[in-house]
Amino acid sequence: MARVVVGLSGGVDSSVAAQLLKEAGHEVIGLFMRNWTDESPTLEAECPWIEDANDALLVAEKLGIPFQVLDLSADYKTRIVDYMFAEYQAGRTPNPDVLCNREIKFDLFLKVALSLGADYVATGHYAQKSTSEDGVHHLLAGADGNKDQSYFLCQLNQSQLDKALFPIGHLPKPEVRRIAAEAGLATAEKKDSQGLCFIGKVRLPDFLQQQLTVKQGNIVEIDRQHPVFVTPVNGQAWALSPSLGMIVGSHQGAHFYTVGQRKGLLVGGKPLPLFVLATDIETNTVYVGQGEDHVGLFRPTVQILKDDIHWVNPSRALKPGHSESYLVRIRYRQALVPAVVHCDEEGINITPELPFKAVAAGQFAAWYDQGELVGSGIMHA
Repeated sequence: MARVVVGLSGGVDSSVAAQLLKEAGHEVIGLFMRNWTDESPTLEAECPWIEDANDALLVAEKLGIPFQVLDLSADYKTRIVDYMFAEYQAGRTPNPDVLCNREIKFDLFLKVALSLGADYVATGHYAQKSTSEDGVHHLLAGADGNKDQSYFLCQLNQSQLDKALFPIGHLPKPEVRRIAAEAGLATAEKKDSQGLCFIGKVRLPDFLQQQLTVKQGNIVEIDRQHPVFVTPVNGQAWALSPSLGMIVGSHQGAHFYTVGQRKGLLVGGKPLPLFVLATDIETNTVYVGQGEDHVGLFRPTVQILKDDIHWVNPSRALKPGHSESYLVRIRYRQALVPAVVHCDEEGINITPELPFKAVAAGQFAAWYDQGELVGSGIMHA
């Protein structure tokens, strides 16, 4: 049997992952990752890491496995939080959850686990893995379509997958809770965490204002009949022709907004809700339009630059001039959309059967084939 280090988060999913591994006869070690520290009393109070660590300890004691807290907060700040601030400052929308898996859980955490003599690391992700006879590891969607978290793992490579186990990936969520309850685990009825711990219940704009400059700018509404798009601004975000819009309000910084956002605009008196269509960091302008069906919210294609392409399954990598049909999603829990992925010398262009909605530069697109997450990349525009 193998020695497996489990990332015990203090939630029910990782608890059951450890339970199943112990039942299977593996030598299991529990590690809790502390990823955030902050001197702000407000943020520290809202981040329940101490409670989560205590819950993880209770689970480890119940299972009779070794347990310790691993402080990765310094590296987390450098690799995740600082990156997040830089992306927002540049007018892009990062996905720290994807980066946390690539940079923290399956890099730094994995290295610590290997130093403890582990054969594998295990997490409570709703994802699956298979390995073909040629030694290629395949990242598969979780069996529970409502909880599938393979998207968050879309930047893992073959070396990382080689050491990864996802013990609950074949189970539906209700079954996971049933197993936890029958085993008497303290986390059986614990609610699922929402978002990143270091943000907690604090509004994202309030958190970002710790580092990003507050600068008043205009909110420009684009008429539903004239959403004309021009070339990308600095190759990063789409801009709308200002001559077609009118100023309807003000904001405290275009970098605090993302495409598709509805809340936080504080502009009333419109027949339909306003949505962010685009932001222009250079002019500090937020472009908005009425209605979730505003044509300005939709993109007929998205681009991923060559250096931002990642093939989870490298044997499926496309060469320039080649195309393949895949199912694609551009955010977590979004329905998969049939699309053609075309590779050229510049990178990849993804053209869906129906236009993508609310494409945010900096987010990840992931493409699947028969349940396997084949590749991913950072959307350019």
